[in-house]
Amino acid sequence: MQLPVVPLRDMVIFPGMMAPFVVGRKASVEALEAAVGREDPKIFLLTQKDPKVDDPQAEDLYSYGTIARIIQKGRMATGNLKVVAEGLERARVRKFIGLEPHIEVEVERRYAQVEVTPAVRKYMDEITELFKEYAKLSHHLSADGVLASLQTRDINHFADILAAHLSKPSSEKQKILEMENPLERLQLLNDLIDIEIDRLHIDRRISSRVKKQMEKSQREYYLSEKIKAINEELGRKDLSEELKKLRQQVEEAGMSEEAKDRALKEIGRLESMPPASAESGVSRNYVDWLLSVPWRKASREIRDIRKAEEVLENDHFGLEKVKERILEFLAVRQISRKTQGTILCFVGPPGVGKTSLARSIARATGRKFVRLSLGGVRDEAEIRGHRRTYIGAFPGQIIQMMKKAATINPVILLDEVDKMASDFRGDPAGAMLEVLDPEQNNSFHDHYLDVDYDLSKVLFVCTANVTHTIPPALKDRMETIELSSYTHLEKLEIARNFLLPRQIDRHGLKAWKISFEEEALRFLIERYTRESGVRNLEREISSICRKLARQILKDGLKKGSRLNIDSGAIRRHLGAPRFRELRREEMPEPGIACGLAWTQVGGELLTTEVLLMRGKGQLTLTGQLGDVMQESARAALSFVKSRADDYGIDPETIEKTDIHIHVPEGAIPKDGPSAGITLCTALVSALTGTPVRVDVAMTGELTLRGRVLPIGGLKEKAIAAYRAGIMEVIIPEENEKDLEEIPEELRKEMDFVMVKNMDRVLERALVASPWPAGTPGGRDLKERAAKPMAH
Repeated sequence: MQLPVVPLRDMVIFPGMMAPFVVGRKASVEALEAAVGREDPKIFLLTQKDPKVDDPQAEDLYSYGTIARIIQKGRMATGNLKVVAEGLERARVRKFIGLEPHIEVEVERRYAQVEVTPAVRKYMDEITELFKEYAKLSHHLSADGVLASLQTRDINHFADILAAHLSKPSSEKQKILEMENPLERLQLLNDLIDIEIDRLHIDRRISSRVKKQMEKSQREYYLSEKIKAINEELGRKDLSEELKKLRQQVEEAGMSEEAKDRALKEIGRLESMPPASAESGVSRNYVDWLLSVPWRKASREIRDIRKAEEVLENDHFGLEKVKERILEFLAVRQISRKTQGTILCFVGPPGVGKTSLARSIARATGRKFVRLSLGGVRDEAEIRGHRRTYIGAFPGQIIQMMKKAATINPVILLDEVDKMASDFRGDPAGAMLEVLDPEQNNSFHDHYLDVDYDLSKVLFVCTANVTHTIPPALKDRMETIELSSYTHLEKLEIARNFLLPRQIDRHGLKAWKISFEEEALRFLIERYTRESGVRNLEREISSICRKLARQILKDGLKKGSRLNIDSGAIRRHLGAPRFRELRREEMPEPGIACGLAWTQVGGELLTTEVLLMRGKGQLTLTGQLGDVMQESARAALSFVKSRADDYGIDPETIEKTDIHIHVPEGAIPKDGPSAGITLCTALVSALTGTPVRVDVAMTGELTLRGRVLPIGGLKEKAIAAYRAGIMEVIIPEENEKDLEEIPEELRKEMDFVMVKNMDRVLERALVASPWPAGTPGGRDLKERAAKPMAH
């Protein structure tokens, strides 16, 4: 047959099938018009291989199609034609006759007749039952009309009806159309229906599950809305919204995986607890603590070494070694960011600026600063916290300080680390080992949080007055930096440049021109304060400022008036001096020698007096001398006895003489070995009747063989001698290295005589030679003692 072709997009029409479709393309309209104009209005319906092609050619069409009769044709409002066609039989294209104005083809009918045996009929009945099940599961299929059509004996018609009503893609339906043998078609259809039934069963199960879930969600939504409304009426908070916010905060906090899992687990527990239960409060507190400590937020660190140096110079006078070490640490941080946490420990007497140094470090580096006082802490839980099983449990002080700082890299000052104690509740120093160990503190474990917390980015600064009370294991983890007490010269500079401007500003006296004479400041420092730092000095200056404020109001002094403070004004405002003036002896006397001592408040003169009495050779020691100092006195006496002949002393006289050694200011305890050469000099002076020079001070430890050993605190001792008007100091030869610590102006004005034996000390200290010219060995001693003087 020769028929016009109407190409179909994404649609396959089988024989025996009534199909409506819309025609709009010009070639298709021309083909319909040509078919309608014929006596028998038949067309050939071919499916396009690609439905997107608008102007299909021969190669764009399948070769198998359906011969159809046009039952109805009508024009729509859009101009397109709506056609109802009935499929008659399948056919195959033999050749394309023409493509313009429409496609015309020559086709041949393809029909295979198969005998319907009882077995085939039974197979058809089974497929019908299968199709019934498929129709029940498929909601879009009207089963009654299709099942009525399936009551045919024609196997071809039966197979085509089944194929037409299956929900399959056009490509699969085209394969069925091209299968000429009806039995093969039935077998394929059987498999396809089975697959579709399985798919529909799965879809139904999924739909049922989704429906239940939706019903559950709707139910939960309804109930939660109802609970919300009830809570609003009662004035309660909505817990579900709160927990949702908590979850969001946990996700955004940047916690470690361990902490995040623990927090989410606790929030899950909170959902199942009554809000009023005690356990609910414990869990909520725990989650709040996990959220309140910093996990990711860090201060932007300033690594400008010049700015850091400027800050330290502005905040503190002196302390050069300490500043150098801090700047070295910051320089390393500027070059390399992979440095481990550093633990610095400032050791020194009270008031020398340990705490303020830590504040300056924080300011110089741009970090947050928090202070934790460890004085009197004796419970290990203060550091590591309590376990959550206890009522009222809290994290330890370290975690609390991290919360206060709100960043992961603050400067934490551990103040008074030497004053921690231990008892039956544990040893807090042991807990501090983990905190202050750079190898361990990246996983610090607090008992309350019960998760590892990273402290490796924290800069810990400890302060202590002494180191012997710090456990050795803890001391080993810290880099100790010694801060000595301020000298009088340093106190003078600090008072002039720091304390005076600060107190004048605090007392609102900047509008008046207040000036302190240098002599007045010296008088205030020497006669009204006796300390290592400058706290009392600042209090005294504050007291003077208060009295000045009262005087200004009483006298009605206008702003801009000048107020000059001299020594007399200091005495009027503060009363009589509290401490006596440090002065050397006026006249040399036998048995009196001037030694030097170091105290926590600086250097002091240590006048040593020896008195001889008729007796039985007993030695009496007074002046609250410590054990070490008493031993030094006995060693000095033994040395003098052993060298009595050399010094022209009659040994029998010593045996018949009681010796009393006294160090004045008996209320003050004294100890240490550095008074050895002073004691020996006083003994020789008393026993020989030779006075000791009053313009010489000395310090050094003495051995039984007469050797002079090194001592400590040379800087403070030298300043004490200078203040007392003594310009020559005898020191051990091994202390030559410590001369660099003494201020340059003192080194220029004073003579430092370095000695290594007692003979040299006596040579320099006594007014006359300790041995008469005629005594045996006197000349040898003089030659042995003669040493070049070192300055």
